[in-house]
Amino acid sequence: MCTLLLAYRAHPQYRLVIAANRDEYYLRPTHPAHFWEDAPHIFAGRDLVHGGTWLGVTATGRIAALTNYRDPSDLHRHGPSSRGQLVSGFLAQEAGAEEYLARLRESGVPYGGYNLLVGDSERLFCYSNKNDRVLPIAPGIHGLSNHLLDTPWPKVRCGKDGLARILSRQSLSAEELFALLADQTHPPDQELPDTGVGLELERMLSPIFITSAQYGTRCSTVLLVDATGKATFIERSFEGEVTTERQAQFQW
Repeated sequence: MCTLLLAYRAHPQYRLVIAANRDEYYLRPTHPAHFWEDAPHIFAGRDLVHGGTWLGVTATGRIAALTNYRDPSDLHRHGPSSRGQLVSGFLAQEAGAEEYLARLRESGVPYGGYNLLVGDSERLFCYSNKNDRVLPIAPGIHGLSNHLLDTPWPKVRCGKDGLARILSRQSLSAEELFALLADQTHPPDQELPDTGVGLELERMLSPIFITSAQYGTRCSTVLLVDATGKATFIERSFEGEVTTERQAQFQW
């Protein structure tokens, strides 16, 4: 997951709105969102290399998502542990979000840099191993990319502004959120972050929806949880010219 936009208690009709893009190499094998055979209560896509996921929910209302933290030096530091297992690990357990994050911090398992969002539609927490801080998500609109929560990268600012416009209306639709996630606008060079990967790569990674020869946005996901606890999870996967949609509904 590389761009995640979040509205928590920011609309009278919705407890939670999440709109997110997963960016990955096109050749990395992936299974679109589905109920997992080995954990039937989990609905999520699956990385077929390490078996984890980037964003998922459970029938009981647990929510988890992850973005990588962009730091080229991580390539030489972190161990073999897969960050996607952090998401599936929370979804598979019954421990509360704070307890799960406390255990994770104490474990000392080496991972590349990440931001992990865990909880449910009533309480969400964001933890980054880059600053070792657990932040309760405050009501409002938030954005997360490959840096800390609400770091004002152009794509995060653009996404939050777009989400605010959508939420300013009395009703909202998943199509509006998918349109926001499809934005391929490239910001000016002077607005790009300097994360150590070089200007050409910063440019390629700068839009909300990424396209390139080998790497780009593989799927877009919208999660809506209304005031009654009805949750709708919609994922659209992109394979060349083919778009596949998976959807599930829950009552939380």
